[in-house]
Amino acid sequence: MEHARIQALGDELYQAMIKREAVSPLTSRGEDITIDDAYHISLRMLERRLADGASVIGKKIGVTSKAVQNMLNVHQPDFGYLTDDMVFNSGEVVPISDRLIAPRAEGEIAFILKKDLTGPGITNADVLAATECVMPCFEIVDSRIQDWQIAIQDTIADNASCGLFVLGDQAISPRKVDLVTCGMVVEKNGRVLSTGAGAAALGSPVNCVTWLANTLGKFGISLKAGEVILSGSLVPLEPVKAGDYMRVDIGGMGSASVRFS
Repeated sequence: MEHARIQALGDELYQAMIKREAVSPLTSRGEDITIDDAYHISLRMLERRLADGASVIGKKIGVTSKAVQNMLNVHQPDFGYLTDDMVFNSGEVVPISDRLIAPRAEGEIAFILKKDLTGPGITNADVLAATECVMPCFEIVDSRIQDWQIAIQDTIADNASCGLFVLGDQAISPRKVDLVTCGMVVEKNGRVLSTGAGAAALGSPVNCVTWLANTLGKFGISLKAGEVILSGSLVPLEPVKAGDYMRVDIGGMGSASVRFS
């Protein structure tokens, strides 16, 4: 795809985010958009956000669990960028009505890094050695594509359908919790909504971070010390609206809660 067209599509998605007005799927327009094209469109969208004063504080892995893959009909992982204007703390009110178009919340495990990870060749042992701590989190995903009608190229181009995220109130060493078997319980408005386990995300959230480090390495991008890495949902996505309250508990790791406005 021509550079000018990549720039134009990145600009279109950026404007959709700013104006909270969804656009038609990029893959429905008769253009041949490769996965590499989609990542370059995403980088253009990020470029516009950074020019507005945002800064990158981490990365996210998307579409890692079978539940989410089946829900979205997207059957491989992707990645996007986290910026400082996206993060909230557990217990805070998150203004989705002012910020997002079609939000959906998902429970995840966040990794906070203490060392850089630069692929290819990163192993799970490397990821554990580079991780300062893990904590429960919510990612509130959003799509600038109409009605979530996304192919893999659409969600990649749209910064992996990133919206906002909420970090939990505790942090624990990744060596003090079994990241494969740890259980997750998600509640919405006081009732249990879904349950999951670490194994739901590519067999382990560590596998997800390893995949991300090696995938980004192909683009010359590292995971940086101090960054937040969202490792992918362990449960199905849940549509949310103003007034909803959600809580996620992960065995041995603590909880995160959020109220939406």
